[in-house]
Amino acid sequence: MFKVHKDIEERALEEIDEVKRYFTRKYSVLSKEIRERLKFLKISHKKMKSLQKKLAFLPEEKQHKYLDELQ
Repeated sequence: MFKVHKDIEERALEEIDEVKRYFTRKYSVLSKEIRERLKFLKISHKKMKSLQKKLAFLPEEKQHKYLDELQ
């Protein structure tokens, strides 16, 4: 368990600069190998983003299988 500073207790978490920065960062959920394979696909940026979102929710084994079918 952790202690929250009194100033933080009085403000909503969404108003704290550190929390805002944390949630605006982009985090990678795809392995380096999958990201490398995605680079070789000849698709638009918009389709790439959509594909990345779909792949993020699949186990890595199924990600590879999906990419095998695309190529």
